[in-house]
Amino acid sequence: MKILLVEDDKLLADQIAMLLKKQRYDCDVCYSIADATLLYEENNYQLLLIDWNLPDGSGLDMLHDIRQKSDDIAIIMLSGRESVQERVEALDKGADDYLCKPYSNLELLARVRALLRRESSQKTSILHIKDVVIDLKKREVLVNKEPIDLTNKEFELLEVLALHKNQVLSRYQLSDLLCKNFDSITSSNVIDAHIKNIRKKLNRVDIISTIRGVGYSIKV
Repeated sequence: MKILLVEDDKLLADQIAMLLKKQRYDCDVCYSIADATLLYEENNYQLLLIDWNLPDGSGLDMLHDIRQKSDDIAIIMLSGRESVQERVEALDKGADDYLCKPYSNLELLARVRALLRRESSQKTSILHIKDVVIDLKKREVLVNKEPIDLTNKEFELLEVLALHKNQVLSRYQLSDLLCKNFDSITSSNVIDAHIKNIRKKLNRVDIISTIRGVGYSIKV
């Protein structure tokens, strides 16, 4: 899961980012609304953590602006403001959750997990990439309505790339996401072999782009 943290306290931001990365979340950090807006527009995040007080404005205004454009992304507001009125204001502006400082690491991680689970369950289980249909629940792949027989690893690799469409994933990331035993896999050509087999079975050479020297991406 890709997370954007917007927090002007650099020490706190670095601590939170380290905590999230230890839990295998992909976390970007910025310290202002301006920088956050640029990152948000360039990346596909599943969750935003936004501090209320930022040097170039209110995190609440950033929350409102994002909600004017999209309801798809999960957002947690972070603030030292404890009043019920301010919590209600944040929720009314579109926050999915509100965490009051100081909070424990365990509580933060629990809120992140719960929100990402909820968001994931609400999203469709059917992914469309041109004429390729991926049914995540049935674990089926169709091309022009014809079923394609993929191995478990091939399906999981295609699923990961489809869920991270328009993002470039390295072989290291793909190995990590697929089996957690990436030390052995990244030293081999297993990922490359799976990609070759998927392209051949789908008969769609261009559906997965090779990013030379980096990894792979599905671009739509």
